[in-house]
Amino acid sequence: QVQLAESGGGLAQAGGSLRLSCAASGRTFKPGTMGWFRQAPGKEREFVAAISWSGDSTYYAGSVEGRFTISRANAKNTVYLQMNSLTAEDTAVYYCAVQWSGSVYVGAAYAYWGQGTQVTVSS
Repeated sequence: QVQLAESGGGLAQAGGSLRLSCAASGRTFKPGTMGWFRQAPGKEREFVAAISWSGDSTYYAGSVEGRFTISRANAKNTVYLQMNSLTAEDTAVYYCAVQWSGSVYVGAAYAYWGQGTQVTVSS
């Protein structure tokens, strides 16, 4: 099994920053592309960002590109999401996930998911 533990969520002011972390563990964990998704109240889950195992390839949703940065520390099996210039529209539960196969932009391509961490941005 694979366990993913997100942390770093909380309350931020509009224009502020937060850094999310996702630590992966488990006997069957195999390093690969990892991604962040989010789900706001009353909305469907949406892709935020993803990063390849090497870190050479990163992918972003248009709504966060230029404001969010995804990175990873493979020695720690950890992926980060640095979120800057936050707006109220970024308020959501953020989930990290491990890709299995398919498009990095689609949730169905991910096999393992964390429990999520709440991000609330006040305007």
